[in-house]
Amino acid sequence: MFEVVLSTCGLLLMWGLAGLASLKAARTARTPQGAIGWVVFLLSAPLLALPLFFFFGQRKFSSYRATRREAERVLNALRVYSTRYTQDRDQLAVNQAPFEQLAGYPVCRGNSFELLIDGTDISDAIIEAIDVAEDYVLVHFYIVRDDQIGQRFKSALIRASSRGVAVWFMTDAVGSHGLSHQYRADLDAAGVNQVDPSTRPGPKHRFHLNFRNHRKTVIVDGRVGFTGGMNIGDEYMGRDPKFGDWRDTQVRLKGPVVQQLQLGYAEDWFWLTEDPILDLLTWECAPVAEGGKPALVVETGPGDNTVNGSMLYFSAITAAQSRVWLSSPYFVPDQDVVAALKNAALRGVDVRILLPDTVDHYAPWLAAYAYFDDLRDVGIKIYRYQAGFLHQKAFVVDDSIAAVGTMNLDNRSFRLNFESMALCFDSETADQVADMLEQDMASARLLTKALEAQPPTIRFGAPVARLLAPVL
Repeated sequence: MFEVVLSTCGLLLMWGLAGLASLKAARTARTPQGAIGWVVFLLSAPLLALPLFFFFGQRKFSSYRATRREAERVLNALRVYSTRYTQDRDQLAVNQAPFEQLAGYPVCRGNSFELLIDGTDISDAIIEAIDVAEDYVLVHFYIVRDDQIGQRFKSALIRASSRGVAVWFMTDAVGSHGLSHQYRADLDAAGVNQVDPSTRPGPKHRFHLNFRNHRKTVIVDGRVGFTGGMNIGDEYMGRDPKFGDWRDTQVRLKGPVVQQLQLGYAEDWFWLTEDPILDLLTWECAPVAEGGKPALVVETGPGDNTVNGSMLYFSAITAAQSRVWLSSPYFVPDQDVVAALKNAALRGVDVRILLPDTVDHYAPWLAAYAYFDDLRDVGIKIYRYQAGFLHQKAFVVDDSIAAVGTMNLDNRSFRLNFESMALCFDSETADQVADMLEQDMASARLLTKALEAQPPTIRFGAPVARLLAPVL
């Protein structure tokens, strides 16, 4: 009898939790389809659905908003400082307002925006900058590995610290879960400030593991900053035989835009450690002497009030008049971005999407095939990169916007990850990014085969994999 009562209470509790979760899903889901999907799943299979909902059903990270309030003093000062270098709206070929609203500060002039191509050039440039640091170095990578390039990078940080340079070092708890204890111990012994997300405040709760800090940021003395697709690992140097040559892009920034990238780092550090470093950093940076360009850093994440990642791509695509070329390792976008892409193609815009043919993560690679037919039907060209694994995140719009950063064309980057994108509103830079992408397309094949003509694993698997789109 006791067992029956206990079982009944357990079932009632489970159904009660499923009901509460269903109410939360109905209230917080961004689309009616998402709400219906979660409600049906929770009420029909609560034993399976409840743990999945706790991991994957959350879309906002409210604690990060408190971090932003801590940074409000510096943010306000940065806005005032930025007014000295604010770009005249009349001189830009595109309406910058949507991008400024997403970033929280204005487009500033007087910056350099230098493309760095592939592992050797990227790693050499970052390490050279660290080796001439005089005051401080800020480092965050989603993935850091204890391998050949990881050791070289660690040595550069230790050299900087031994010269009296303050070094801050962050990684993501999921992306760098395999980083050795000895690696961290060596940095500790050298006096490097670092955060271990498993033991310090921040997103360490197991139900927060779905939120990832996917940013890749290096800042030296508040004067030069780097962001883009490359992490610290030998595969990014083309040393993994599974992937072969690794195609990636980073951007080296100088000028006032570096302070925008730096503010995001300071917010992330405070969020993980509750240790304010704002007053230890330089918040003024003169424009570059010659050839300064208007630029902006847009940082997005689950702490945003709106889906800023999706809105960034939507704003860029809808601004296009002649071309929008995009490169990403993954393509599982939301319906807003899909609609914007199709609308651009219908308006006569040259829309091209460059994706890897090599499989990295199978589920998003497979799910992407479920989108291709609809896009090709309106004239969008899908290119599959053949010369290794393509991991860059970049786009160009007309002759007016060029962007390089960490954000993939997928729902995870749009809604669940913390990301950074550096935008340059300059025709010369747009042409440079377009030339880069055109060279990549020369090493790609144009997709012409419809889903129905694909092998059975793709033909039947792609629609199923697309069901996981909200978390891919």
